[in-house]
Amino acid sequence: MILRGKDAEEDGVITVAKLMANSARTAPKTAGIDDIEIVILTGDEMKQVIKEMERMAEERGKNFLRDAKSCEKATAMVLIGVNGGNPIGLDCGACGFNCAEFKEQKRKMGKDYVGPSCAFKLIDLGIAIGSAVKTAQIHNIDNRIMFRIGTAAKRLGYASSDIVFGIPLTSTGK
Repeated sequence: MILRGKDAEEDGVITVAKLMANSARTAPKTAGIDDIEIVILTGDEMKQVIKEMERMAEERGKNFLRDAKSCEKATAMVLIGVNGGNPIGLDCGACGFNCAEFKEQKRKMGKDYVGPSCAFKLIDLGIAIGSAVKTAQIHNIDNRIMFRIGTAAKRLGYASSDIVFGIPLTSTGK
C-alpha cells in the first residue's frame, strides 16, 4: 500500500483522534468516578454538525456561523462531555447546594445544557479536554476547543452528556 499526502495526513488525524480519546479517558477524575463521554465524528456525521451550527446561527448569532466555517476543513471532530448529575459527596457548595440538596434539585435543560451540575464533574471535564488537546498538540494536529460544536452535536443526538464540547481536528499546510 502507498499512502500519499492528504490520505496519509487524514489517517494520521483519525489516529490522533483515537489517541485523544485515550487521553481523555485516562485523565484523572475526582474520586475515581468517570462520567466522561467521548465520541469521534468524521464524514457525514461531522458535516451534519456543521450544518446544524449554520442553522443555529440564525437563532443564536454569527459566532455559530463563524465556527461552522472554520470547521469545514476538519477531518474529524472529537466530542467530550460529562454527566454532571451525580455529586461527588464533598458538600463543597460550589454548585450552590450541599450534596443532599443537589440530589433534590430538579435537573432541567437550559438553552444548551442540563443543570445543575456538580462542580467537580465540570473540573473533570476540563481536565479530560485538556489532556485530549495536549495529545493533539504533541502530534502537530491543529485543534481548538469549541462550545458551539458541542451544542450542535448534542442537538443532533451524537452525544448524550449533560455538557458537551467539540474539538475539530485538521492537518493543513500553512
